[in-house]
Amino acid sequence: MNTFDVKQLARPELLQLTPYQSARRIGGRGDIWINANESPFNNSDLDKLNRYPECQPPALINAYAAYAGVTSSQLIASRGADEAIELLIRTFCIPGKDSIAIFGPTYGMYAISAATFNVGVTALSLTGDYQLPESWPTQIGNAKLVFICNPNNPTGTIISKADIEQAIISAPQAIVVIDEAYIEFCPEYSVADLLEKYPNLVVLRTLSKAFALAGARCGFMLANEAIIDLVMLVIAPYPVPLPVSELATQALSSNGITLMQQQVASLNQQGERLTQVLTQIGANVLNANGNFVLAQFKDVSKIATLLTDNGIVARAYKDPRLANAIRFSFASITQTDKLVEVLLSSN
Repeated sequence: MNTFDVKQLARPELLQLTPYQSARRIGGRGDIWINANESPFNNSDLDKLNRYPECQPPALINAYAAYAGVTSSQLIASRGADEAIELLIRTFCIPGKDSIAIFGPTYGMYAISAATFNVGVTALSLTGDYQLPESWPTQIGNAKLVFICNPNNPTGTIISKADIEQAIISAPQAIVVIDEAYIEFCPEYSVADLLEKYPNLVVLRTLSKAFALAGARCGFMLANEAIIDLVMLVIAPYPVPLPVSELATQALSSNGITLMQQQVASLNQQGERLTQVLTQIGANVLNANGNFVLAQFKDVSKIATLLTDNGIVARAYKDPRLANAIRFSFASITQTDKLVEVLLSSN
């Protein structure tokens, strides 16, 4: 691993690029700020909304760094983890030449983001029990980025921390990206503590799931400074709107984290109720490690119609391996009561 040089993976033209110097990056001192063509009028109750925000708001960065157990220099805030996926592809993949590797069935945005930048996708299949396939490093060619969703969406399955670490070791000349969007539901599986050990590791996080801020669009990329520095060359000048930053920082306060943990516990309880009922009506249910459960049915069309007729919107898939499956997000007690009632009526 000592031979890993992330600059060799970066798009060569970026190494000579001087990033756009926004007014906030340049900074300055003074009482009259007329360097950014902003309006002097604040028509909102939110202070400084008429001004451009910091590219990486210090309060937010420090709050998430403390929460995740990393340093502020190992962190980038982005518009959800989705933007972080695109930033990695833009930073390291040459359109029409490079590729990424994924393991399906998994989150669709890895492949879609690559396709929008004309970057190839080597799509390998997870095993029957949704683990990494044997000898996968020999099958990914020269893929620059290897995306592993853990817990995996949409299956809800988990890959052990030891196996994730072995995956990082097994692809020493690629960047291994572990998407931990649902990690608050199984925090013991996080590999964020391995960042210091492996320079080719990136961890993606989000506030959309456990922190209940999907509408705010706030995510994070955790990586070592060499990767962070390169990604900062391509990031937008102002990726984190001021209201988002303030909401997210509040969510990461001590009280906010406690509330999140209480809500995670409640969601897990409702998930257990739902799993019991799904099993009771004959579904094959995968063990849940996120805030959802994937269930496979003998007659999936019957269940899909039942849900639709009762105003319940769940997620079905076109992937051949999931043709008979429906994914159910965990919900409130009242919503779960209704869902349980509807499912039991199918018997």
